[in-house]
Parts: sequence; C-alpha cells; structure tokens
Amino acid sequence: MKYVLFICTPVGGEELSPAEIAVDPRFASYIHEVRTRDVVKGGARLRPAADATTVRVQGDEVLLSDGPFAETKEYIAGLDIIEVADLDEAIALASRHPAALAGGTVEVRPVWE
Repeated sequence: MKYVLFICTPVGGEELSPAEIAVDPRFASYIHEVRTRDVVKGGARLRPAADATTVRVQGDEVLLSDGPFAETKEYIAGLDIIEVADLDEAIALASRHPAALAGGTVEVRPVWE
C-alpha cells in the first residue's frame, strides 16, 4: 500500500538544505535504510513556507498571497511517497524519520489508488 509521509518542521526550527541533509548522519542512516529496503517511491524537499504562493479563486478572480495558506506552528518541509505492506509499517518508518526525532512531526496519509 502507498502512503505519503508529510515531513513537518516547527516554524523557526532548523532549516537544512538538501546538501546539508545529504551529509547529516541522522539523515544518512535513515536514507540508507529506506533505499536498502526500496520503500521510497518518490518525494521532495520543499523550500520554507515563507517562499510559498497561495492561490484562491473567488468567482472569476484569482487571488494570490505570499506565504502559506494558514498561520501554523509547523509547515510541510518535504514529503516522501512510500510503498509498504500496511499502516503499521508506515508508522514504524515515520517514527524513525529524523524530523520526527528532532521535534517535528511526520503525517502518514494513505494514497487513494
């Protein structure tokens, strides 16, 4: 079954670039595990929420605003698409993600197929 792991980081928390993640031992161990098991099927590291543009449509008017769609204490910093046997395995994998271990959260959501 496929799941998306939304990697959430506290606002104002540690902001690592993809290059920094590549050399961080916390991430290196996790990335090695998921690549060895071949469970990650896609994903991306996202820029900070302050770089977002929110699009809303009201009638015929397209409204744009800078930043995230809502004020939050956390923002989605990245996502992984995984394929595992069941929700228990997805939760076990999410619980070992460095973001979850460093004070952030990982939301596990099934993919509708």
